[in-house]
Amino acid sequence: MVNRFFKVLFSLFVLIVLIFSVPGFSGIPDEIRLEPQAQHRRVEQIITQLLFKKHYKKADLDDSLSVQIYNNYIDALDGNRMYFLESDIKSFKDFRLKMDDLVKAGKLEIPFEIYNRFRVRFDERMDYIQRRLDQPFEFTSDEKFYPDRTKMPWAGSTAGLDEIWQLRLKNDYLVQKLNDKPDDKIRESLKKRYENITKRIHQYRSEDVFQFYMNAISETFDPHTNYFSPRAKENFNIRMSNALEGIGALLSTEDDYTKIVEIIPGGPADKSGILKPDDRIIGVAQGLDGEFVDVIGWRIDDVVQLIRGPRQTIVRLQILAAVDGAGARPKVIELVRDKVILADSAADSDTLIFKENGKDHKVGVITIPSFYFDFEAMSKGDPNFQSTSRDVTRLLAELQSAGVEGIIIDLRNNGGGFLSEAITLTGLFIDQGPVVQVRDMENKVKVENDFNAGVIYAGPLAVVVNRFSASASEIFAAAIQDYQRGLILGEQTFGKGTVQTAMDLNKYFPGSEEQYGQLKYTIAKFYRVNGGSTQHLGVIPDIEFPEVFQPSEVGEGASPNALLWDEINLVQFNKMNPKLSTLIPRLEKEHAVRINQSPEFQDYLTQIHEMRGEREKKWVSLNEAERRREKDSAKVKEDDTDPEDVVLNESGRILADFVMLSGQ
Repeated sequence: MVNRFFKVLFSLFVLIVLIFSVPGFSGIPDEIRLEPQAQHRRVEQIITQLLFKKHYKKADLDDSLSVQIYNNYIDALDGNRMYFLESDIKSFKDFRLKMDDLVKAGKLEIPFEIYNRFRVRFDERMDYIQRRLDQPFEFTSDEKFYPDRTKMPWAGSTAGLDEIWQLRLKNDYLVQKLNDKPDDKIRESLKKRYENITKRIHQYRSEDVFQFYMNAISETFDPHTNYFSPRAKENFNIRMSNALEGIGALLSTEDDYTKIVEIIPGGPADKSGILKPDDRIIGVAQGLDGEFVDVIGWRIDDVVQLIRGPRQTIVRLQILAAVDGAGARPKVIELVRDKVILADSAADSDTLIFKENGKDHKVGVITIPSFYFDFEAMSKGDPNFQSTSRDVTRLLAELQSAGVEGIIIDLRNNGGGFLSEAITLTGLFIDQGPVVQVRDMENKVKVENDFNAGVIYAGPLAVVVNRFSASASEIFAAAIQDYQRGLILGEQTFGKGTVQTAMDLNKYFPGSEEQYGQLKYTIAKFYRVNGGSTQHLGVIPDIEFPEVFQPSEVGEGASPNALLWDEINLVQFNKMNPKLSTLIPRLEKEHAVRINQSPEFQDYLTQIHEMRGEREKKWVSLNEAERRREKDSAKVKEDDTDPEDVVLNESGRILADFVMLSGQ
């Protein structure tokens, strides 16, 4: 007992020494210093207890986790290495292995002091920017700007940071100059942009810093585990309720940019077919002729208010497409504001009619944007309430009446939805049996079954997926593949195979009038009936099409702390077409021959190759003449782009080949 007492006493002494040994601890001006509030220690204790006792991932609070927490926190403050100096990082190095001790002791002083140092460096940068924008720029040299500095060394001096920021400012300036904006307007615009960034950072309060730190801890478990401060929780709920109005997209902030997180099926953004997750919004304009407002550096809530407006009015967005990489050029899209209506996001059908090997073919296509269920209408007794499975049942009957020889289920860009609907939909194509397994943090496995005997459609089937097919989409595609019920075509899917729950932290403080925020954390994992997880790996198609994005760029695999793939015991199920796998090599061969002879598909491959090249290019030229040539070339390519859906057309031909080879 005595030894334990002295051990604890010594640990506290070390922590006190660490806290007061932070260089510059007493050099932070009082007017900008932020300190932890009294309730933060209590909230931290609850959060860490929940994470280490209830999260699906079993983790030890040790030096290894300490390094991850430290790295996450530094990345949250300055992930692009644009503010801290190398000397700052060296002065923090002793904390890399002490973050676990801080968490155990409930000490928050060091994370706040790291933030306060960041705030000093931030203000230094903003002062430099305003001075530099008063000076001229030249664009005739061969300088290069690297937007992504996450892997680059920290600047060794203030002069080094000045050089980094000068290149960034030159690129900011050149982007507007290429749009033929007058110099005085460019300077005015950029000064205002960085004033907005300054205003946003200066509005941070203690709860914001606490949220950064708590997320540095929570995201060591997995990327879907997050803490929301009371204000963030309120704003998130507002954004979620407003997500069904405006443009139908969920937004977040990353490195001063407003980024698309999710496209709501059936909304204006979805219908445009242009906006994609990870695209960045840099400007917003009202109507057809309103002037663009630069929103780089704006608070997310202010951007949302600017984008929202009366229904049936036009908003124009200036975006940088994620697919274009570092050299992305601004594109303008027009959207008509509207409320997302379930009918607009409902499954829909069409037919592909084509000639192959001298024979006419008709293939039915059912596009499912999400797995939906109108619970409110059902509760009110509406016999015509909508759900994915009900709508697809109707569409299958219509297509079969139209004499199609096979059905394609198009799940591209389907981010998921109701798990129950994915299970019921699977039941339309398989006889009763297991569809998915769910294992919780106590290793208890629950099997979700389709209990309906028989099938609604027994004919030839293909499912088309891409990198943005996630969650419930992956469960459906995996079941169809495991049962060998149909062909899976397209790209490797996202790999989102986890289940989250949200915990209101006020539950742990009964009677308190304070607000404590919310913790979202992972509680379970999905597994296929063959025992393999859909997590991280996703679903690998039977016949893979060229990928626009690599797994390291988009998908669960792009997150460093994502839970990994593993497997459990399979469950008994009856394969419906055991011969299907024997036909795949022949189908692949026919597919390869056909796309090699198809000018349309070869153009598609060229576009993918060029887009990959753009994303792999980590720098942009700061030479105006070179950038204008690039802009003109990109405009010509845009004008020549054929909107034909070559992936869907080729999928139809593969299904027609399957019908012929299988004798169906």
